[in-house]
Amino acid sequence: MGKVLIPLADGFEEIEAVSNIDVLRRAGLEVITAGIGGREIRGDHDIKVEADQKIEAIDSSDISAVVLPGGMPGAANLRDSKKLLEIIREVNARGDLCAAICAAPIVLEAAGILAGKKATSYPGFDDQMQSADYQEKKLVKDGNIITSRGPGLALEFALNIVEYLVGSEKSEELKKAMLFQA
Repeated sequence: MGKVLIPLADGFEEIEAVSNIDVLRRAGLEVITAGIGGREIRGDHDIKVEADQKIEAIDSSDISAVVLPGGMPGAANLRDSKKLLEIIREVNARGDLCAAICAAPIVLEAAGILAGKKATSYPGFDDQMQSADYQEKKLVKDGNIITSRGPGLALEFALNIVEYLVGSEKSEELKKAMLFQA
């Protein structure tokens, strides 16, 4: 298993980013955060984080999964990164996981990988996902694509990613340890 890339851009949704980083690392996965436009990134609620590296330093051949946090303008800033879109296309072409929550499925749309795929997003972003088979469900899985609706679903989203990447046994172990109740 290669690395899980979680890109961060100014305006990202902190709950979605940090929950995924934390849960995926608890599962034993190697998570790397990459900043768009620098290493110090400010979240939508004014929380600053320091990314492990800049997006330009990412070698897509090392990446086995991309997990995109939402938030605005974070998702728009992710969508505008040519390097990130290139990485997403390469990861998807290998059949590896591309996951996005909240507004971030618009990034998967911009990368051109949602055509005919079932997907969801934060309410109101469906009009920016024209090629997808849009679903108003809290979490949608279609092959190697996982999407979810928003901050309140961040832990469930992360645990579904763990199940996809590591298996249901590890996901169930984490649910129990974290006292998670769906």
